[in-house]
Amino acid sequence: MRMNVFVIAALAFVSLVSVIDGSEHQPQLSEFVNDALFSSVSSKQPSQPQPLMVPITVINGAAAKGAVCLDGTSPAYHFHPGSGSGANSWLIHLEGGGWCNTIRNCVFRKTTRRGSFKFMEKTLPFTGILSNKPEENPDFFNWNRVKIRYCDGASFAGDSQNEANQLQFRGQKIWLAAIEELMSKGMQKANQALLSGCSAGGLASIIHCDEFGSMFPKSTKVKCLSDAGFFLDAVDVSGGHTLRNMFGGVVTLQEVQKNLPKSCLNQLDPTSCFFPQNLIQHVQTPLFLLNAAYDAWQVQESLAPHSADPSGSWNDCKANHARCNSSQIQFFQDFRNQMLNDVKDFSRSSPTGLFINSCFAHCQSERQDTWFADDSPLINDMPVAIAVGDWFFDRKTIKAIDCAYPCDTTCHNLVFNVARSTVVDSQYISESDDTSTTTTMIYSSQSSRLTFPALYLLSALFPTSMFLLHLRVEVLSRFFSHST
Repeated sequence: MRMNVFVIAALAFVSLVSVIDGSEHQPQLSEFVNDALFSSVSSKQPSQPQPLMVPITVINGAAAKGAVCLDGTSPAYHFHPGSGSGANSWLIHLEGGGWCNTIRNCVFRKTTRRGSFKFMEKTLPFTGILSNKPEENPDFFNWNRVKIRYCDGASFAGDSQNEANQLQFRGQKIWLAAIEELMSKGMQKANQALLSGCSAGGLASIIHCDEFGSMFPKSTKVKCLSDAGFFLDAVDVSGGHTLRNMFGGVVTLQEVQKNLPKSCLNQLDPTSCFFPQNLIQHVQTPLFLLNAAYDAWQVQESLAPHSADPSGSWNDCKANHARCNSSQIQFFQDFRNQMLNDVKDFSRSSPTGLFINSCFAHCQSERQDTWFADDSPLINDMPVAIAVGDWFFDRKTIKAIDCAYPCDTTCHNLVFNVARSTVVDSQYISESDDTSTTTTMIYSSQSSRLTFPALYLLSALFPTSMFLLHLRVEVLSRFFSHST
């Protein structure tokens, strides 16, 4: 274990030296470096509870329908059948993992599991909302549970191509092909169904919520859950609109407007209709929003990205919220206030649900420690899993909004740590990786909350060339595949 930490630190130093080359900053840098780092390390300690490992399934005949990943390979999903009282209940979970908004980063994405079946893990752990253990997932453990892999780069909503660069933007067709196959496997007989998703998949669950509901008879209870998918059209630290610019590229490049609600497009431009704050008023199917008020991905990539802070004045703050000064904390409070204002009308509708905790977190339904565990985050003594279950089964009205930071002591805050660390084993999901797995974690010796190792922070804070990024990811993947 100590050797692993030493090599991580060494690679981090090499990464820092190699990236100071004046090259163009790549959007969603963290998405690829973090994928390589955390998806490849597995714990083998027998004392650690082992999650259910579920094999991958290729969607039959998808290519013939034009439903293909960015590189033209077939899309896929992971499926674990239900049993007992859950045999006719279905949970469909849409994987997340950022977006690609330019030809250049879509071409690169083809060389990762976010753009090609060739690079996808062939088994995935089912934890959190996908767990098959009642003590980990009390309401959905025995349902038919499916995780649809994300390989299109536009939240399962694009429908175009770029022949010159051999890029297929077929997210909408992937979505339809997956649902059609699952219907044939018994989902058409479902008596209840929940569409969920995390991050970019959480946005997809909002976009496709009504379409999903329309596929079932009215006698079927259908609801949707968006986890960490409430991306705000917010001003960054420079006064610019980093995320709006990036979303604009996604929508234009992949012709996402074809699959956005016409009721929204009649009022706003397509990019605005890709933002959940403008989408939710057009969703008729009951929808639950699970989000951290200080979403860790949005802090890193939307509010204080390198492009908006080239001097690095926000580096310490966005690495660890405890290092923020009063004006920086106020900036985050303004972001939270915008989020609460944007869900105000949504929250007044009785079928909707809310769980907005004041944490620096991301994707809390996939991680076991944040979904349902002894020390899970709470609002009014209620963990996320109970809130979602009570809402789905109409046991309670759930409109849970936390008090402002720093009042919540139950948060599992994500921290980028470059200080002295201790290695422990834990369930983990990275902020932009969006896949839970048993990993070798690094915790800060000064904090009991989740932290990121030095390599990720250094890679996220400094610009790099596409070649060096690809090389570092490849080196990391090979190292970790031989180090467990």
